[in-house]
Amino acid sequence: MTYRPARMRFGIFLAPFHRLGENPTVALQRDLELIDHLDRLDYDEAWFGEHHSAGWELIASPELMIAASAQRTKHIKLGTGVSSLPYHHPFMLADRMVQLDHMTRGRAMFGVGPGALTSDAYMLGIDPMTQRARMDEALGVILRLFRGEVVTMETEWFTLREARLQLAPYTHPHMPVAVASTFSPAGPVTAGKHGVGILSVAVSQPGGLISLSRTWEMAEEAAANAGKTINRDDWRLVMPIHLAETREQAFADVAEGMMRWNKEYFENTLGRPADPSNPGDVESTVARGGAIIGTPDDAIEAVERLLELSGGFGCLLGLAHEWTTWEKTLHSYELWARYVAPRFQGQYDRIAASQKFVADNRATIFGPNAAAIGKAFIDAGVQLPAEMLNRMQRGNV
Repeated sequence: MTYRPARMRFGIFLAPFHRLGENPTVALQRDLELIDHLDRLDYDEAWFGEHHSAGWELIASPELMIAASAQRTKHIKLGTGVSSLPYHHPFMLADRMVQLDHMTRGRAMFGVGPGALTSDAYMLGIDPMTQRARMDEALGVILRLFRGEVVTMETEWFTLREARLQLAPYTHPHMPVAVASTFSPAGPVTAGKHGVGILSVAVSQPGGLISLSRTWEMAEEAAANAGKTINRDDWRLVMPIHLAETREQAFADVAEGMMRWNKEYFENTLGRPADPSNPGDVESTVARGGAIIGTPDDAIEAVERLLELSGGFGCLLGLAHEWTTWEKTLHSYELWARYVAPRFQGQYDRIAASQKFVADNRATIFGPNAAAIGKAFIDAGVQLPAEMLNRMQRGNV
């Protein structure tokens, strides 16, 4: 049976991706302006990435973006998407996140991962073979510190001596925590082991949809083995999205930008050659479920398919991209907020039911009012205007 949240959450996963050649100062400012826009449109969450190389993803400190954005917004929750745990001493990171929890009045979220770019680990002298184990090790310590425990531990890469946080979290028992998941078992297994949420960031990649149901199975198995429980409401899926008034317009908006992103970032920068069996154009990408591009109605159908394929989740995050103009990007987010989100947040059915009730019973409901208006004219000795009489007759009231 598919899990359907009473109110699905929607948001953005902001790596960010900014093409080479742009002014980085302006690009970072635009990122903050985007979160302002989403906050006004009642989006639920925004997650900021952490990267230190390769020239595209310019945010080195998601905590700084959260702090800046929290001062500009009112209700949207703000997360690290994700903090690369092997790059940080776990005590220092835990301390900074608790401070953010207070500064945002409980709007901070903590997403973690092993580190997405191998080039970051290379510069830090970290063996990639150790990153996933270190992520698990650090997360265990951070959760203990969040809970108020005193931790003494010595590992090959950090030492703690009677370590304790001087601030209790603002959020009880602590802020939401989620582990990034791509294709390896490390993400869901770590999430299940520690009883926290999952950020499925590779859903759009070839094969990503196929692995969805297995992702949750692995997390549940790990949780059961550790005596923990997990909730599908804490599962977030990440997917590129672009909407317009027509499907043809949406495809045309992003066709060139998406192809350039694939070529310049994945192939030319990261060295991941394109799969010759996968054309990579908009039509093929949408057909295999690698992006939600089209009209709001197309998006509603796509979310329903994702629910069915996954077995259910609590939040869908749009993978932030700049495949088209700034104006069309903002409009896409607005279309989602106006026409897609209400269908999955319990806000559409009652409105539609109210309209249908009045339409089905208009003769009964409005008939007495028309008669009362007619009587008022008669009582006043004034002839009912012909235009009003004709309108009443046309409305069968």
